[in-house]
Amino acid sequence: MNRRQTRPVYLGKLQIGGGAPVSIQSMTNTDTRDVAATISQINELADAGCEIIRVAVPDQEAVESLPAILKGISIPLISDIHFDYRLALGALRAGVHGLRINPGNIGGREQVAAVVSAAQDCGAPIRIGVNAGSLEKELLERHGGVSAAAMVESAMRHIDILEKLHFYDVKVSLKASNIPLMLEAYRLLAARVDYPFHIGVTEAGTRRSGTVKSAVGIGILLNEGIGDTIRVSLTGHPRHEIMVGYDILKALGIRQRGIELISCPTCGRTQIDLIKIAGQVEEKLQYLDKPIKVAVMGCVVNGPGEAREADVGIAGGKGAGLIFRKGRVIRKVPEDKLVEELLKEVESL
Repeated sequence: MNRRQTRPVYLGKLQIGGGAPVSIQSMTNTDTRDVAATISQINELADAGCEIIRVAVPDQEAVESLPAILKGISIPLISDIHFDYRLALGALRAGVHGLRINPGNIGGREQVAAVVSAAQDCGAPIRIGVNAGSLEKELLERHGGVSAAAMVESAMRHIDILEKLHFYDVKVSLKASNIPLMLEAYRLLAARVDYPFHIGVTEAGTRRSGTVKSAVGIGILLNEGIGDTIRVSLTGHPRHEIMVGYDILKALGIRQRGIELISCPTCGRTQIDLIKIAGQVEEKLQYLDKPIKVAVMGCVVNGPGEAREADVGIAGGKGAGLIFRKGRVIRKVPEDKLVEELLKEVESL
């Protein structure tokens, strides 16, 4: 696919845009003022593959927790700031790598200028986050409600504020829970600016429904070459956001991290408990960071034949199964040993 050409920005040493790989980020759901819990969750997410983490900074106590949090983590930290520019200044002094703000809601021109100046001194980019659910009242009235055009106009207003202050270290997001609205907004803005985009479907929902909505919305944009960093927003533990994010990138052939599990939907030929076996394999290999293709197939019709490109796999039989590698049968094992033997082959890779 032809990726949209954007200018690069840097969160610490991590490049966003400018041809860099699409990065995956998430946001903690701990109380930022609880340093130990926040560090623990960030490091868990980093182990799962999270490359950028965002924390809510609602008050001064949260600001004061940031230096200790930064000492305990190894990935770039973004502070999410609303309404009070002093929190943004405090976060920058603490050493955060970037800000997520709306320049129009943190104070007047002097306050915004102070934040921009501090961000320039620190080399910290600013993400302008436009959300369909919180557009300016005047824009809603003029556009007759929420629309992609209204979202883009809001984004351009915020961009204009920063550009007039000669600040161009900018990322932009245009999030909505309505997928067609979100798609149109990103497409419209992509034709007007060259800033890198953070993309996602906001308030996507629970793990099941949110995964589907995110895969559709994020996947469509990425397939069109739009998107430089992504967040899958799910109601639940944020580690699931990371796994789904990588699954979206893997499905499009954009990035490979962790296993790609191929499993058939089962049919009347299946004579092993394939659903249970596939679930066990996925659970045991979910944190593996090597790009290995694993097949769990219900019969010899589907495996190893249709899954011959898999690095390793199972082809089920009657109460037993074949272990194969790259389409070549290695051995036959009883059903209750299939997962164990498959994992041995994965480890040998």
